[in-house]
Amino acid sequence: MSKITTHILDTSKGKPAKEVTVILYQNVNGLWEELAKAITNDDGRIPQLLQKDFKPEHGAYKLRFETKEYFDKLEMDTFYPCVEIVFEITRDEHYHIPLLLNPFGYSTYRGS
Repeated sequence: MSKITTHILDTSKGKPAKEVTVILYQNVNGLWEELAKAITNDDGRIPQLLQKDFKPEHGAYKLRFETKEYFDKLEMDTFYPCVEIVFEITRDEHYHIPLLLNPFGYSTYRGS
């Protein structure tokens, strides 16, 4: 399993959000550098965002969820064209960052 994983639950439908593009960035000297890009599966998950042998360095990271594309496919308006979650890696362990999403709000937490 990747050291950084995510999943998205569309709380307006009560179902996983599939086919959402997610981009992972690392902050390097104040600039965001893209590390990986993937699309959520039918279960709303990206189980392998990074290669298994990739070990993230300590520091700031960002997940960018392309939510407008997702809601456009559903023919729904949304207030947030994207959601960016910035988090910090401080230990060599697994980091799971879920996104609870609806067209006019979102929430996140440190998962397991």
